[in-house]
Amino acid sequence: MDDFVLVSRSLIAVGLTLLMAMLRLDSERFGTAEYYEATGAGERPNLRRRLAWYGIGIFLAIGIFTIHPEPQSELFLGIGDRLGAVLGGIVFGLAGVVIAVAFASYRYRRIRFPDEGSYPGALFNSTATAFIDEVAFRGALFGLLITAGIDPTAANLIQAIVYALTTRLGAPGRDRYLLVLALGIGIVGGWLTALTGGIAAAFLGHAVTRFAVFLCTGHAGQTMPRGREVEEIENRRRTPDGWRVIGSRESISRDR
Repeated sequence: MDDFVLVSRSLIAVGLTLLMAMLRLDSERFGTAEYYEATGAGERPNLRRRLAWYGIGIFLAIGIFTIHPEPQSELFLGIGDRLGAVLGGIVFGLAGVVIAVAFASYRYRRIRFPDEGSYPGALFNSTATAFIDEVAFRGALFGLLITAGIDPTAANLIQAIVYALTTRLGAPGRDRYLLVLALGIGIVGGWLTALTGGIAAAFLGHAVTRFAVFLCTGHAGQTMPRGREVEEIENRRRTPDGWRVIGSRESISRDR
């Protein structure tokens, strides 16, 4: 394979990576990733729109793997060290579970398990989102930055920041904890990718963390502002302890 073909295929892979980043940036409009739940108006995103987002992301990921001359060695698009991937992914996932439990305990004073019927869809969303994110950022973007001659530590920080920005979790009114969590997922995932030589560990830990957040908070990645959760609204409406509800004047007159 001559140099021109190699360069051309590498440039195409760069273009596909940019398309994946743009797709991730538009996840809110598709109702996927952190925006999997119903909107503030109670409207649930269209199923076909969601499936289109997952399908396009997976298609672009396959395109990068197929077109780039060295997808595994240069872009980390492989398992890498198998033992390291398994152990790293498990430790990453366990840490994510602990963080999710701690956040739910701090934010809600309890674990807010969602309705059981929502588990399959949320599990698929967590897994598919983690796969697309890891291929795009810890795989392609991270690998391209290192190939361009950037120091691995700097490249890891750059890809993590770009990833956190594309999630749009830093927008006004959104929980800053989730932005910090996304940034942490990006940095730890990049570090594991460089350590194991593949994205498998980062993918496993990311998927487990994302699903743990859903199980502990009842949200796929976007908590409601303080005071707007269902139980918080009910607590405000509930009669304080020690108070007695007195009926209206009409009800009292009827009782007489």
